[in-house]
Amino acid sequence: MNQLKCYNVNYIEKGTFSLNGKGNNPLWDSAEILTDFVSAWDKEKIATIEFKSMWDFENIYFCFTVYDAMVYIDKKDDSSDSINNSDRVELFFRKDELLNPYYCLEIDPTSRIMDFMALPNKDFDFEWKWPKEQLKVQSTIDSSKFTVEISISIQSLKELDLIKDNKIETGIFRAKYKKQQDLSYEPVWISWVNPNTESPNFHTPSSFGVLQLLRP
Repeated sequence: MNQLKCYNVNYIEKGTFSLNGKGNNPLWDSAEILTDFVSAWDKEKIATIEFKSMWDFENIYFCFTVYDAMVYIDKKDDSSDSINNSDRVELFFRKDELLNPYYCLEIDPTSRIMDFMALPNKDFDFEWKWPKEQLKVQSTIDSSKFTVEISISIQSLKELDLIKDNKIETGIFRAKYKKQQDLSYEPVWISWVNPNTESPNFHTPSSFGVLQLLRP
């Protein structure tokens, strides 16, 4: 396997952090800021995305701050189809490069969650859900950006066999829906790791990097 891109997840003291969906807790200042995102299949410059993560032995926390004044949310209902047609951020977790299985979280700016298990070749199981009470999300939207904070229990990641040597193989993504001349919306696909595929595809081994959990 080729060397994967790595992001260091800094440690914080247990019980010191709670979600508010705003990304403004001072503890986030201790996290590394990742802005290294690319839109591999679209030539336009992408707006800034800031990703942060930290952990405390009980949970791992994520924060996406997406600088975008033109957020699109499909509000027809709360189905997976509706979330799938909205601006969102995404985290994929895998055991290894075989992707058999891997687990996907896709979250829109209003905290709606589309979680599912997947097998190779985009074989998706939407009946599967992240273990209850092991996943929490809060978000906010303002005139210039939206923020999504996520908490996932370390226990659930271990039960899914997703942590090895304090490493979590992870895909970090964003879907941006742009209004077209015919008033329809089409997605721009943005990722931390360039999958180097001819057409947009996050569901491929080459789209993953590694989160390295740093210990105190």
